[in-house]
Amino acid sequence: MKKIATLLLAGLVQLSFSSAALAETDLAKIQSAGVLKIGTEGTYPPFTYHDASGALTGFDVEIGREVAKRLNVKAEFVEGKWDGLIAGLDAKRYEAVINQVSITPERQQKYDFSVPYIASKGVLIVRSDNTSIKSFEDLKGKKSAHTLTSNYAQLARSYGAEIVGTDGFNQSVDLVASGRADATINDNLSYLDFKKHKPDAKVKIAATRADAEQEGILIRKGNPELKAAIDKALAEIKSDGTYQRISQHYFAADVSK
Repeated sequence: MKKIATLLLAGLVQLSFSSAALAETDLAKIQSAGVLKIGTEGTYPPFTYHDASGALTGFDVEIGREVAKRLNVKAEFVEGKWDGLIAGLDAKRYEAVINQVSITPERQQKYDFSVPYIASKGVLIVRSDNTSIKSFEDLKGKKSAHTLTSNYAQLARSYGAEIVGTDGFNQSVDLVASGRADATINDNLSYLDFKKHKPDAKVKIAATRADAEQEGILIRKGNPELKAAIDKALAEIKSDGTYQRISQHYFAADVSK
């Protein structure tokens, strides 16, 4: 009996060690590796894009680097198209997605978000000489350019638009400017940045949504330690003036409010 009890105890000890190994949190893995892997597009200025030298930069990229810094690790960005970014999180190619991901009830069912780090309002963008689209309701039966799985594509569908698939914001706006699409919906901050760099682009804002979308850092569910660490890092970034510096650089305004 004593021998059986000893074997059972040994088995329980081994099982507890195995369970502990399996239960290692994403935060522990990140700190052990010294790297926070972040999924992002790299084609969505001013949030995530490549500058003239080819280096990855942008508002979201800088926020990601600052979060990693406060976790005492390095940020490593893994670029991909928007439509595959969340799938990459599921496949564990990275631990977080920082790419203006809107916090929605549908996403919250499957994923966790940090506290919101920015908010934006959706705007309806049309060609400068377009007089037939003056409101979101006017999208019915029109072609609207979007990445297929984006929130704005869903919004356009809800108004009866036919979706023209694109790789990102720039391509969507180009299709509108060239007349190959009637409209696109995107956030006001991206549009303002676009017009700042291309003031002569033949596009305009036809309508603006009254409600603002909250964006957060997307992580896999069941990682409360990682979420708490990211939330703490974002709070520090805002309290020490880092957020405001980054915000002024990209938007000439404090977009934390």
